[in-house]
Amino acid sequence: MHKIWQIFDPRRTLVAIAAFLFILGLLIHFILLSTADFNWLGDGIPAVSALIDQALSIV
Repeated sequence: MHKIWQIFDPRRTLVAIAAFLFILGLLIHFILLSTADFNWLGDGIPAVSALIDQALSIV
């Protein structure tokens, strides 16, 4: 395994992996937001905290 790290700079490799995973995570979230089934922002269901606040304001 140490032969691989002699070929690649560990800092640059780990930064590249972290950047790739961050961009991949953003891409997956935006793909899910663009679908009708998995869009958690535009589904019309309020967040749980909003429901609790609404219930407490009625009482």
